[in-house]
Amino acid sequence: MDTTTQTKSTTLNLFNLKNVSIRTFWITAISFFLCFFAWFGIVPFMPDVVRDLGLTPDQKWNSIILAVSGTVFARLLIGKLCDKYGPRLCYTWLLMLGAIPVVLCGLVQTPTQFLVCRLFIGFIGASFVITQVHTSLMFAPNIVGTANATSAGWGNLGGGANRLGMPLIAAAVIGFGVAEGEAWRYSMVIAGIVCFLMGIVYFFFTQDTPQGNFKELKESGIKIEKKKDQVSFATVLKDYRTWILFVVYAACFGIELTVYGTMDDYLQNTFQLERATAGNIVLSFALMNIFARTLGGFFGDKFGKLKGLRGRVLFLAGILAVQAAMLMTFSTTTSIAIGIVFLILFSLSVQMAEGATFSVVPFINKKAIGSVSGIVGAGGNVGAFLAAMLLKSQSAVAEKAAIAANQGLGESVINAAQSAASASAVSNGYFIIGIVVAITAVVSLTIRFSEEDENIARIDSNINPEDLIPVKVKS
Repeated sequence: MDTTTQTKSTTLNLFNLKNVSIRTFWITAISFFLCFFAWFGIVPFMPDVVRDLGLTPDQKWNSIILAVSGTVFARLLIGKLCDKYGPRLCYTWLLMLGAIPVVLCGLVQTPTQFLVCRLFIGFIGASFVITQVHTSLMFAPNIVGTANATSAGWGNLGGGANRLGMPLIAAAVIGFGVAEGEAWRYSMVIAGIVCFLMGIVYFFFTQDTPQGNFKELKESGIKIEKKKDQVSFATVLKDYRTWILFVVYAACFGIELTVYGTMDDYLQNTFQLERATAGNIVLSFALMNIFARTLGGFFGDKFGKLKGLRGRVLFLAGILAVQAAMLMTFSTTTSIAIGIVFLILFSLSVQMAEGATFSVVPFINKKAIGSVSGIVGAGGNVGAFLAAMLLKSQSAVAEKAAIAANQGLGESVINAAQSAASASAVSNGYFIIGIVVAITAVVSLTIRFSEEDENIARIDSNINPEDLIPVKVKS
C-alpha cells in the first residue's frame, strides 16, 4: 500500500513527537549525550585509577591523548559509512560495539590494558558525526543550523554531566555494598550497558530520512541519489573548504576539549582553589552547552537568511575572533573574579563557534554531508591532540626545571614550585592557542560559495512548509 511520509521539518518544535524529525532529534541527541558521558566517564575517577593501576604521570597524560586520538580515525570513517548505509544503522552499531571497550575499561588490571581501552573508547566520539548527519537529513535548510547546533550542544553536555553523574552512580553502587575502591569499575560497566541498550532503541525508533530508511527507499524504487549525482570521497577531500572547516573545528571544539581537560589543575595552581570548587567551575563551563551551541547555530541561520551563505561564514569568523580574544585575556588574568568572567565569555564564544561551524557544513556538499561532517568532526580531535601536546610539553619542561631548582628544600616547597611552574606554562600555552584561533578566524573568511549555491540556499531558507509536497513510499 502507499503511505504518505513526512518531509523535512522546517521548525524545531521539540514537543511534537509525532513528527519523525523531532523524534529522531531527541533520540540522536540522547545517544550523543550517552556516548560523551561514557567517553569521558573515567575523568572523575582518575585519582582512583592512578592509585589502583599505578599509572605514572606520562601514562596519565597518554590516556588523555589516546582518548581523543582514536576518535580522529573513527570520525573520518563514519561519515563515509553514513552516506552509504544511513545514520540509523551506523549509530546502532557504534553504540553497541562502542559499549564493549567502555565495559572492559571497568575490568582492566594493568596500565597497558587501560590505555588500550581508552584508545578504543575514543571511537564512540564519532557519535557526533552521525548526529550531525542525521539532523541534516531531517531538517530543512532554514532551521538545519539550529537543529545541528542544539543536538550537538546537548550531546556535548554528556562530557560535563559525567562529573556529577558518575560519582552518583558510584555512590549508588557503594550503597549496594561494593567497596569504594572498586566503585569506578562498576560505574564504567553500567555506562557501557546503557550505551548498548541505547543502540537497540536507535534501531527500532528512528529512520534515516523523513521518507524512510535508505534500504527500504532503494527497495521501493526510490533512489536516494542518481548514480551520476554520487560524489566520491576523493571529491570531498579535494574541496579546500572542507579542510578550512577542519581547521576551524580544531580551533573551537578541539580547544574546548583541551581547556576542559586541563582547567581543573590550572584553576587550582593559579588561584589556589580547592579541587571541588575548581571541578564545579569546569562543570558549569560544560553545562553552557545547553544553550550556547544552539545560539551559534541560531545566529548562523539568521545571518544566512540576511546575507546568504556568505553571512554564515562572516558570523563564524566573527565568533572565532571573539573566542580568541577571550582565551588570551583569560590566560593573563591573576584575579579569580575577573578570570571567571572571561572564562564564561570564552565558554560562550567557543561553543557558539562550534554551532556556527555546523551551520556551514551542510552547504559545502549536499551530496556528501556525511563525508564532510566526518572530516570536519575529526578536525576537532586533531585540534585537541595538538593543543594537549603543546600544553604537555610546556608544562613538563617547566615542572622538571622547578623540581631541579628546588631540590633539597623539602617536599612542600617543591610541590609549590611545581604548581607555580605548571600554571605559568599552561597560561603561556593558552595565550599561544588564542593567537592560533585568531589566525584561523581570518583564514575562515576564504570560504566561498558559487552564485548557484547562494541562489539555492536563498530559496530554501525562505521555504514555506505549506508548499512542501509529501513523498509517497510503497510499503
